[in-house]
Amino acid sequence: MSVDSEKLTVKLPDGTPLELEAGATGADAALSIGEGLARAALAIKVGEEVRDLSAPLSDGDEISIVTSRDPEGLELVRHDAAHVMATAVQELYPGTKVSIGPAIDNGFYYDFDFPEDVKITEAELPAIEAAMKKHIKADERFERRDLPVAEAIDHFRAQGEDYKVELIEDLIENEGAETVSLYRNGPFEDLCRGPHGPSTKRIKAIKLNSVAGAYWRGDENRQMLTRIYGTAFLSKDDLKEHLERIEQAKARDHRRLGPQLGIFMLREEAPGMPFWLPNGTVLLGLIEKEVRGQLARRGYREIATPQVMDESLWHRSGHWDNYVDDMYFMEVDDQRYALRPMNCPGACLVYGAERHSYRDLPLRLAEFGRVTRNEREGVLHGLLRVRAFTQDDAHVYCTEDQIEDEVADICEAIDELYARFGFEDVEVELSTRPAKAMGSAEQWERAESMLKSALDRQNRNYRINPGDGAFYGPKIDFHVTDALGRSWQLGTCQLDFQMPERFELSFTDADDERSRPVMIHRALLGSMERFAGILIEHYAGRFPAWLAPVQAMVLPVADRHIPYALGVAEKLGAEGVRVEVDERSESVGRKIRDAELGRYPYMLVVGDRDEEAGEVSVRSHEQGELGSMDTAEFCMLLGT
Repeated sequence: MSVDSEKLTVKLPDGTPLELEAGATGADAALSIGEGLARAALAIKVGEEVRDLSAPLSDGDEISIVTSRDPEGLELVRHDAAHVMATAVQELYPGTKVSIGPAIDNGFYYDFDFPEDVKITEAELPAIEAAMKKHIKADERFERRDLPVAEAIDHFRAQGEDYKVELIEDLIENEGAETVSLYRNGPFEDLCRGPHGPSTKRIKAIKLNSVAGAYWRGDENRQMLTRIYGTAFLSKDDLKEHLERIEQAKARDHRRLGPQLGIFMLREEAPGMPFWLPNGTVLLGLIEKEVRGQLARRGYREIATPQVMDESLWHRSGHWDNYVDDMYFMEVDDQRYALRPMNCPGACLVYGAERHSYRDLPLRLAEFGRVTRNEREGVLHGLLRVRAFTQDDAHVYCTEDQIEDEVADICEAIDELYARFGFEDVEVELSTRPAKAMGSAEQWERAESMLKSALDRQNRNYRINPGDGAFYGPKIDFHVTDALGRSWQLGTCQLDFQMPERFELSFTDADDERSRPVMIHRALLGSMERFAGILIEHYAGRFPAWLAPVQAMVLPVADRHIPYALGVAEKLGAEGVRVEVDERSESVGRKIRDAELGRYPYMLVVGDRDEEAGEVSVRSHEQGELGSMDTAEFCMLLGT
């Protein structure tokens, strides 16, 4: 039989075999299933790998056709759009060099090195967007070719594309690459692993969002490039919905609302280190109260350890080898100290200061630990990415037999806490051994198996996140979805065999022998600062009454009502209500408007009739006018 007449068989997602001609591609497979699918196809998935439709198939491949209905489809289109943006930029600004342009969670970006006489701001984005639309309308095909690395280097060097030359040289050094792939659409060709969609016309809607600076390879000693961000969708309706969410996010931005609501401020004198204002300290206290409630119910003992400790401690813990670039140091009397980036070594010193029996375990030590990390200024973002913050940390020392119960207890505490704060949509992921890790493969395999078993015993749905564990052990991470549908990683539960060994921690077992405990690192909320920022945006600053720093604002109609208003506030304060009085000589209408801007759950208006009746007129943001009631009734309404 000739090669041309040979067949190959692939397997569809439902297990159905599909027979094709030898040398068939993903496009051939889609067409053999149906013309409609062939028109809708964007790529083909072989096993877990997404490939171009033009990629040849092999006998026995398990395949599925990627269309706009699949998550991979949106990522493909955004990658396509990034290349189209680079096409438009080089067309509009000759001499521009391109570096990298990936798809990201909400869109894509490309980093450019523009000629010295070109300054790109957001004012230029509409022109770039218009040029992109021409290339999209032209239905330019994405065509791949593979070149030997030497030929590819010569190709890009001749074009003056220095960044591409450096990337290829790195591929040779780090991966031993012998060939590289290039993709062309219209006049633009770039170094790219792929895959791409069939053509530019599959991009249905685009929007360029912003311009920022970015160092080449993230190195502040290298060239500063111009990064242009954009997004792309498979329909105009999806883009419209996305842009509406962006506007909502701007309105909820904690960096604007935080100072406006008297919660926090940021200053140039301390970049990345928030100043907590009076309302913010109340909010933090309320959050801590909920966490402490979990500690009390679950047998945790609270400790506090120093923020500055000898440098040698961080060598011992392993942080020096894995975290030194993110640490701050100081020198006193020829002694080197480090500001702690983590709380765990201090907890190990506390555990190791006493002898322990198996009867003491599990020993649960909690700490609201202040940590400091040397984050680059360019990545700082309000409360969401800071240099100094407090973690609701705890470290559980237990036997291997106790691990599953402890993990289940931690997960239960997280469930209760997130529900209390209004987060109902929670996703769980199990992160496994990273490339840079302490300990043996056998230890990691055992630890990962234990966490998996604990999750399975709880009948939890979870996904595997390969290679994203902590350097000392695998971890379970918890992600919540906020009011705008954004996902945030909060709590974590990490299993550690390494640190107890490095700190020589032990306990006396039932046979009177010395044994090594297992250490579980856990945080319910993570960074308190970050969680506060997420809460501000989730509630748009309008916290539920139990969480609001100020639950009620008393508004005297005229100056003569101020003494009565102050008396009302005193009575409510005595009952535990967080209340303030607007004593300004402004109209009551102005006071009401300002109270709305202050986002207080309740306004208590007091005038002549209220004073005579010994009542207040209650206005709720959620429910509107609630009528008149005395202070006792209002306290019942609040549940105090």
